[in-house]
Amino acid sequence: MEPNRNDQAKNKEFEELFLPLLDNLYNIALRMTRNPKDAEDLVQEAFLKAFRFFHRFERGTNARAWILTILTNTFRTRYRKKKAEPDMVDFQAIENFCLADELVKEISASDKSQARGAEAVTEMLKDYVSDDILKALESVPEQFRLAVLLSDVEGFSYQEISEILGISVGTVKSRIFRGRKILQKLLWEFAKERGILKGN
Repeated sequence: MEPNRNDQAKNKEFEELFLPLLDNLYNIALRMTRNPKDAEDLVQEAFLKAFRFFHRFERGTNARAWILTILTNTFRTRYRKKKAEPDMVDFQAIENFCLADELVKEISASDKSQARGAEAVTEMLKDYVSDDILKALESVPEQFRLAVLLSDVEGFSYQEISEILGISVGTVKSRIFRGRKILQKLLWEFAKERGILKGN
């Protein structure tokens, strides 16, 4: 029995929209799961769900955000079952940490404002830790990691992240802020370990 033309058209449209996103989704899944095999399984399950519910996709909207929502929801329901307890974070230790402040002694510029400091941090670290930033991000607890990943790595807006994660924009901002603080602390420690910075 020959496949229905409507089915053929649906299959072709789905492939054109979502197959080009496969590598990007795998990279995101890898940051979520921190395991290549789990990342592959997660992407496969997300693609199957996306195909099953393709009739709900609104043409002309952001296909990447749509399938990423499915990927994120699949991750949260599937992988949280494996985890007995959430990651614990010592917020007191990171609350007042600012990478720019820690680098003040390393910055040889007359203007040591916070803005200049943050700019110098970026310039100092970007050539050394581009890959390591992503590795450090994997050590950030899940709820903050996802928000920072979607914002700083994938470039989604607060509103888009809110829709993808199913949380309020205010919660998105809070998680990104705290996630960045944790990431800064990790990068500071990394930079000292590698001898990029002298530290205290």
